[in-house]
Amino acid sequence: MASVPPLAPERARQLAAEFGLKPDEYERALGILGREPTLAELGIFSVMWSEHCSYKSSRVWLKELPTKAPWVLVGPGENAGVIEIGEGLAAVFKMESHNHPSFIEPYNGAATGVGGILRDVFTMGARPIANLNALRFGDPSLAKTRQVMDGVVRGIGGYGNCVGVPTVGGEVNFHPAYNGNPLVNAMTVGILKADRIFTAAATGLGNAVVYVGSKTGRDGIHGATMSSTEFSADSEEKRPTVQIGDPFAEKLLIEACLELMATDAIVAIQDMGAAGLTSSGVEMAGKGGMGIELEMDHVPQREEGMSAYEMMLSESQERMLMVLKPGREALAEAIFRKWELDFAIIGRLTDTGRIVIKHKGLIEADIELAPLESEAPLYRRPTAETPKLPVIKAGEVANPVSLMDALKTLVACPDLCSRRWIWDQYDAQVGGQTAKRPGQADAAVVRIEDHVRALAMTTDCTPRYCQADPEAGGMQAVAEAWRNITAVGALPRAITDNMNFGNPEKPEIMGQFASAVRGMGAACRALDFPVISGNVSLYNETEGRAILPTPAIGGVGVLEDVAQAVGLGLPAGTDLVLIGDTAGWLGQSLWLREIAGREEGAPPPVDLAAERRNGDFVRGEILAGRVAACHDCADGGLLVTVAEMCMATGVGARLTASGDHGFWFGEDQSRYVLAVADVAALLAAAKLAGVPALVLGRAGGNTLEIPGGDAISVVELTAANEATLPELMRGM
Repeated sequence: MASVPPLAPERARQLAAEFGLKPDEYERALGILGREPTLAELGIFSVMWSEHCSYKSSRVWLKELPTKAPWVLVGPGENAGVIEIGEGLAAVFKMESHNHPSFIEPYNGAATGVGGILRDVFTMGARPIANLNALRFGDPSLAKTRQVMDGVVRGIGGYGNCVGVPTVGGEVNFHPAYNGNPLVNAMTVGILKADRIFTAAATGLGNAVVYVGSKTGRDGIHGATMSSTEFSADSEEKRPTVQIGDPFAEKLLIEACLELMATDAIVAIQDMGAAGLTSSGVEMAGKGGMGIELEMDHVPQREEGMSAYEMMLSESQERMLMVLKPGREALAEAIFRKWELDFAIIGRLTDTGRIVIKHKGLIEADIELAPLESEAPLYRRPTAETPKLPVIKAGEVANPVSLMDALKTLVACPDLCSRRWIWDQYDAQVGGQTAKRPGQADAAVVRIEDHVRALAMTTDCTPRYCQADPEAGGMQAVAEAWRNITAVGALPRAITDNMNFGNPEKPEIMGQFASAVRGMGAACRALDFPVISGNVSLYNETEGRAILPTPAIGGVGVLEDVAQAVGLGLPAGTDLVLIGDTAGWLGQSLWLREIAGREEGAPPPVDLAAERRNGDFVRGEILAGRVAACHDCADGGLLVTVAEMCMATGVGARLTASGDHGFWFGEDQSRYVLAVADVAALLAAAKLAGVPALVLGRAGGNTLEIPGGDAISVVELTAANEATLPELMRGM
């Protein structure tokens, strides 16, 4: 068969630069080909060697993360990670970013982010049971921020609600550093039988390569390349690189794939995510040590006159690629036709070790597969350490307002105010298995159907800590996710991460990344909390200004009995006990920023031994039935923690412990507030375990009081807390 002519050298180099290939990377591609590339070949190299697909700046550091444990069944490298959770079941989960598309087209960018992560999970054979997210937006006073936030939230809700998977948790922060580059990180958790895990490794000479799902269009072409560059003033003009999602088609695709997975027909399966047919075809054949031939004439198309280049790079949504066992094609086709989805045999596996693309009787691409991975660029970029900041002592910072005035200001600030405006747009109850939904607990709790067993799940990160000290910030992000899961009574088992950073070609940014990984790795090892999947999103900069370093963590834990889970709502008549030491750490605290008007100082240190000791004690007390409510101390410090417990039920508290503004608003780590019926027994158990414990006061009434007569009604606190986002978003 004849081949299309290669590009002229000058034109090829021009396009390579436009597609994001550096001159030396292009020369490396020429060496692999032994000639100038065709347009389709150049497109394949550019997306497979993009930062988004190849992790060329981050791979050297990610290898330092712990990824193994006896309960880890599948670690990084597949579509999603898998952990054993008991009773022959496994949990599948991953988090992934859709940052750049969500700024350009907020609704579709966020919606397709949800769709993509859902496919990563059900590709493994799991039924998705929950979605979560981690969102970062710019200055909320700006109209652009509100516009982006409105579109992102509607996109997440619109897709998740329609596809029938509950959105059960997440987090939202605001900071001017995200003005031109919001972060939209989506996470999905699924359940499968531990002996029915599907992977992408394609084997079997001559086996059919099958395309299923929706038709291919021109949306999303070079989306992976776009996500591997900084933004500029004209970035909003890149709308053609943003995919368009159809959640109803995704629902059909989930059901069809799971029905086929119940048979013995599938050899390998891969969703068409970033780089579309290119990445799925290359990865499936490459992981199986095979070659692959694809016939573009057979690809279902929704637009006229599409070229092989366009079809190979399209990131149209709701599409899967699979390899079937011989003779199972008719069975598979019948299932997908029943679900009203496209089904087409578009190629075969070969033993050539090459990817060959044919279209209209011509060979459009012919590339050796192994070098696409083995010769992919790998950089150990220069790093510069973030300078250490001074410790800020509470006694050195004047308290300009009363403690209760400060509390009211804090609970109303954008980073602490109620997220009800957001979560009310999400269906957290669809499927009927959600036991703890947003606002009820530190982690969402989802029951496993037909079992008493449940999963606890959370997302977390404190970017201002990571900006001040990336290593401490990375450590704290993992520790707080572990703490959130512990606070409901679950045993934390593993994490997924979403590493959001600026331009890695700048030493200070690469230094942030390397340091954050060091901190995360230390916390994961100390807490037996391995990394089983993840995503790296770099070049999150607009006109040279980087986002705050944001290594978002998604954590999952196991509860053997969902009835043992506790929430954060304060019951009347219980005693409040603080677990953990308090030094009054104000550096990088929200009190320092919102009340004193300063973003300064070293963030709170994380004592991993204390984290483990305190958390294991708290979990044991919860599982023993001795804790009525639990809330970890995080943003805003101790008084905010108690206030959030009060607002969750409308029950007040009279606190007898006393201290200065550092005591009440410092953000010391490794701490929990427990509501207990038998305070003497709790204190005795804590003493025996060597765990610091302090009686704070007693729950009751309808006001929150501290020594000295300073008090505020829970109704007033709640009104301040609930008003912020609706007022900001009025008219959107």
